[in-house]
Order: sequence, then structure tokens, then C-alpha cells
Amino acid sequence: MKITFLGGVGTVTGSKYLIETENRKILVDCGLFQGYKQLRLRNWAPLPIDPAAIDTVVLTHAHLDHSGYLPVLVRNGFAGRVVSTLATRDLCQILLSDSGHLQEREAEFASRHGFSKHHPAQPLYTQREAEASMARFDPLDYEIAHDLGDGLTVRLFPAGHILGSAFVQLTQGGRSILFTGDLGRPNDPTMLDPTVIRQADYLVLESTYGNRRHDRTDPEDALAAIINRTAHRGGAVLIPAFAVGRSQSILFHLHRLKEAGRIVDIPVFLDSPMAINASETFCQHFNAHRLTKTQCRVACNVARYVRTAEDSMSLDENPMPMILISASGMATGGRILHHLKHFAPDHRNTILFTGFQAGGTRGAAMIAGAESVKIHGGYVPIRAEVQNLDMLSAHADSDEIMAWLNHFEAAPRTTFISHGEPDASDALRHRIEEEIGWTCVVPDYKDQQSLA
Repeated sequence: MKITFLGGVGTVTGSKYLIETENRKILVDCGLFQGYKQLRLRNWAPLPIDPAAIDTVVLTHAHLDHSGYLPVLVRNGFAGRVVSTLATRDLCQILLSDSGHLQEREAEFASRHGFSKHHPAQPLYTQREAEASMARFDPLDYEIAHDLGDGLTVRLFPAGHILGSAFVQLTQGGRSILFTGDLGRPNDPTMLDPTVIRQADYLVLESTYGNRRHDRTDPEDALAAIINRTAHRGGAVLIPAFAVGRSQSILFHLHRLKEAGRIVDIPVFLDSPMAINASETFCQHFNAHRLTKTQCRVACNVARYVRTAEDSMSLDENPMPMILISASGMATGGRILHHLKHFAPDHRNTILFTGFQAGGTRGAAMIAGAESVKIHGGYVPIRAEVQNLDMLSAHADSDEIMAWLNHFEAAPRTTFISHGEPDASDALRHRIEEEIGWTCVVPDYKDQQSLA
């Protein structure tokens, strides 16, 4: 067995891990690169392996940095199965279609306004190509061993990150490798705890927050303070939020705050068709999270759903204080960009991020104090208050990662530290080696390792 790291190393995006046995090639995750231009260009470059040679893709979860390259893979010749949980399949149906649609719209917008170097600008893939890729999905239940051929089996375990997220365990001839995907957090108010794992011969471990601890402030206290002070100065709270996972968590907290009378009575808008559809899917899979069906419906109904582009644009002309949630979570695309152009220059408003911002994204730039960001070919001044509530993150922090690792009854032969910025991955490597004495490797892009 051999592993090749085709993404998710040196960055928190583009997750792709190729496992090769004598007669099978399995790709674990199929994500888009995001952030820095040199990373995004990898999405356009040929994959280092012929997509037609891949037998199966196994997805840990639906976020685009883990699933968003799948339409390109299918268009370029992949004809195998995509294995995931049922909830991941249902969410991918929303996310991939929306991703293709947005890419087509942004390419058309770039062509029309002349800020693309290519004429006409082309999308990475279309909505039709995204929807065609859904025919490859073959969902599995958690914890059921499934034969992939050549004596190789796959099992999925709840990972606690978002709806449908899974640890992926591949086993052949008594050897096993476990991929965490994105490791969720214990005691999350909406998601189930990550599964306790006792053994794996090899471990591919995420390190998004490998060098830091989440703020232990109650997120509802922090949310209430930001919302109230922004409303009192006549401003709006603009929340760039991931359509799957974070948006639903924010709605849950806002419902609780409104019910308790802890925030001023201002309207809440969810302006993302993808987030709206994901919220409805969240309620359909109520057995896969902590909320009852009633709790889920009530929380999701705290917001007014904005479905059309016309209604979205009208929000920018509304002078009243409001809470406006819109995708994407790192301000890399979608309707949030149009809202930022309107709200960011006004000091009365607040731009509130709710989790990790990858290097090279607008979100990372704003949190770092950028005075302006480039949107649609022009620079937008940032005069609004900018905050980031990383305690709302769905990723385990360094202490939570270590606590999860301590359930292992024996050290894996090798732990590969992935899915993190270089400083975070190396900090986690050092901590694991020093505190529990495991053998760790931080791989580079295209590195290969034999799994003896």
C-alpha cells in the first residue's frame, strides 16, 4: 500500500490523498484549492494521475475543500464510485451544483466587466458538470465495512465536524490507515461528538488549529456583545458563513439569544440559497446531530430566507440595522462579495467571521487588518469593525486534537500531519512527538510514502 499527498498539505485546502494497492487506486477526498493564487492555479493544472485510473473516491465530508474538485475529475474521465455518507451525498448535491453555478456567474461577470485576463473568462466547471458528477455517488452507512476490491475495505465513522462528516478507515491485509478529514469538537451544541478511535496503523491527521487554542468565551456572550453594539450605532452585522455547518450553528445561537431577550430585536436574513437548502437538509437528517426535529425547525426559522438575486440586492439598500448571513465563509465568492462592497466601507457596520480563514483569502486579509480588499476587479475600503469568533469553529483545536489522540491504545506507526498552514502543522507535529512520543511526518505536495 502506498500514499501520495496530492493536496491538503502546506494548506487547509485541496484535500486529496491517493492510496494505491497492487490492483486499486483510491482517492480519499477530492477538494478544491482555495486562497493564494499559486494554490488556486493547481485546480486548473492536470491532476498528477489520470482520473480514469482511479477506481473509487471516498469523501470525508461535503465542504468544497474536500469535495469541490469532483466535477473536474468526472469530466476528465473518472468513472468509478464516490463513497460517502448519505448526508454528505445530499449536501454535495447542493454544494457542487451551487459551486458550478457561481463559477459560471463569476466568469460571466468577469467577462462583462473586463477584469479577467482571459476573454471570455471560463469557469473551472459548470453547474451541469457538477450535477452530472452526482450520478457517481454510492452512499454508505456509518461503521459498516464495505469491500472496495483487492482485499481493501472501507469503514466510515462519525467525525463530529459537520452533518455527515466521517473518519475514513481503509484496511487491507491487516493494515489500516485512518483519515480524520476535519476533526470535530467535543460537546458541540449541535453536532455529535467525534468517534473515539482506539487503533490505526497509520493516521492522516488534520492540523487546522494545530498551533492554537480556541477562545473559551461563551460564543453567545460574544455574539450578543457584537450585535448589540453594532445595532446601537445604527449598523448591520454582516456574517460571511460557510453554508454547511456554520450557518446552521449561527442560526441556533441567534435563536437562543432572541428567545432569551439578550439581543436587540433586529431582523435576521439568511442570504444564500445554498445555506437555505443546507439548513433544510440539516433538518431532514435530524438523527445525525444533537437537535430534535422541532429544535432544528425553530432555529432555522429565526431567519428570513432570501432566495432571489433581486431580494439579495435590495438588502444593500436597506438602511436599518440587521444581521445578514451570507456565503462564503472566507469571502472567496458568492453573494457575500456584493454585500461587502456595500457594507465594508461604513464604520457603523461589523463584518463578523466565524472560523478559520485560509491564507490568501479576503477573510484572512480583513482579520489581519487590511485597509482594503480587491473584489470584482476593484479595491473596497474596509472601515467597518472586523471580528472573528473562532470559538464557533467546527475544527478541534490543539488541546482537543491531543485529547482525541490520547484515546489510542497504541501509537500508529506513522502519523501524517496534514490540512494545515505550515506553522500549524509543524507545531502539532512537535507537540505530538514531545507529549506522547509518536512518529510524525509533515508531508509536502506530491510526497509518497510506503505503508508497509
